[in-house]
This record gives sequence, structure tokens and C-alpha cells, in this order.
Amino acid sequence: MKNRDIALIGVYAALYAAMVVFFAPLSFYAVQFRVAGVLRPAIARKRKLAVGYALGAAAANLFSPFAGIYEILFMPAMSLVAGLAGYEVAKRLGGGYYSCGAVIAVIIPVSVAWMLSQLFGLPVAATLPGLLVSEQVINALGSTVFRLVERRYRWWEE
Repeated sequence: MKNRDIALIGVYAALYAAMVVFFAPLSFYAVQFRVAGVLRPAIARKRKLAVGYALGAAAANLFSPFAGIYEILFMPAMSLVAGLAGYEVAKRLGGGYYSCGAVIAVIIPVSVAWMLSQLFGLPVAATLPGLLVSEQVINALGSTVFRLVERRYRWWEE
């Protein structure tokens, strides 16, 4: 891996974590509206950012009021899975931010809903709809931002 990629992963992880913490308590609880999620669609262009997303989620979740094995290990692992799946779908569909974001915005809400059911006994059917909506909205917003940026700057190229 190139030094530039390591730096990009580190900056991406730090920015994601900082945004999650800055926008707390929106970032936590049953209606997770993680403003930092606007960064996720970038994974469509750079697969390595999935690692940054997972690291950022782990760092951010240290500040969660529910920090424990689910927040520190399970959710970062699911973030990595979601990021890699989003990248692969986007790659197969032409590299779109929207397709990457949409995939991530399905995997993460399902994971969070399951985690909330394990931690608090909340029914998945009760938490999943709100999580799906909030994740789709934030990822669509992020996709739009990245498409606008891409018109002038191909940030992922070396």
C-alpha cells in the first residue's frame, strides 16, 4: 500500500469519527442520523476507504453511551462489510456513488437494528424502518455532494 493511501485512510477515518462525535447525540440511539455518513459513498471510488470507514466507526463508537463489544467490534466489522459490498456493487454498476451508498444504507441499518434488539430487546421491526430512512437520506445526500465535487475534481485519481 502506498503512503498516500495510508494517509487517505487515516484522514477519512479521523474525519468520520470526528463528525460522529461532533454531531452526537444524533449519531447514537435508536434513530441514528449519522451526519458523518455523507462520507460513505466515497468508497465507490476508492475501495481502501472501506477500511477507513471501519476504523472511523470503531474510534467514534468509543464515545457511544453504549460502548461495548457490539459498538467497538461488531459495528466496525459490519461497516467494513458494508463498505466492501457497496464498492463491489458500485463497481459492477459503473462506479456510482448512489449505488454504493444505497448498499451501505441497507447493511448498516439491519446491523444496528439487530444490535439494538440484542442490547435492549427492541424489536427489529420497530427500529429498522427509521434506520433505513435516515441512512438512505444521509447516503443520498453524500452521493450528491460527491457527484458535484467530481464534476470539477477527480479526487480519487493519483
